[in-house]
Amino acid sequence: MRIGTVLRPALVLLLVALVLRPAWFTPLFAPLAPANAPVIYERSSLLSLSLSHLGLVAAATAAATLVAVGLAIFVTRPAGAAFRPLSRTITNMGQTFPPVAVLALAVPALGFGAGPTLVALFLYGLLPIFENSVTALSTLPPATMEAARGIGLNRWQRLVRVELPLALPVMLTGIRLSVVIALGTATIGSTVAARTLGEVIIAGLLTNNTAFVLQGGLIVGLFAVLIYDALVQLETRLARRAGA
Repeated sequence: MRIGTVLRPALVLLLVALVLRPAWFTPLFAPLAPANAPVIYERSSLLSLSLSHLGLVAAATAAATLVAVGLAIFVTRPAGAAFRPLSRTITNMGQTFPPVAVLALAVPALGFGAGPTLVALFLYGLLPIFENSVTALSTLPPATMEAARGIGLNRWQRLVRVELPLALPVMLTGIRLSVVIALGTATIGSTVAARTLGEVIIAGLLTNNTAFVLQGGLIVGLFAVLIYDALVQLETRLARRAGA
């Protein structure tokens, strides 16, 4: 869903204000805080938590994209076609286990901190990117592919110059879904000491402070909406270029 040209700058300004000047919203959040309790979360900088949160999401999504697109390329070649069911099973496994279970299994091996969260986000991000990449690479226009062969491009050249550019808009749809999932899922990383905006939400739940919960949830939600909108615009531009 796209954001209107007027609403988009307003949401950006709201997000910036929430992260950099949260005290401005004290009158808004005050009715939601318990008596004599702090209204604005100040144990950690919201800017620092936001950057750490986005960093985890970006790192996990980049890793998931490399693996999922690599698998998709492999299984859409004649030599790898037989491995498509196995690859689909592997990427589906990430969606099978709840994120909390992944964190619980990863902590003994990786310790507390960002590591378990990255593993959970990586596994959850594989499926949408893989499925969209396979679909994109499997439904390329036959006439275009035949023309690429006709001008003498080898398999590598066809992949890099023709297939990936044409498939990129559909691949980005999967990446967009993966990013939105990761933005929400990353909040639970604070349960294993990862620095994310979930720290604000969890602090609010532990102290029965709805103001904290709303602050953390609102920032995560705004990030998700704005990043989703930006990726939609990018997909549209790439699709128009591919069509041209």
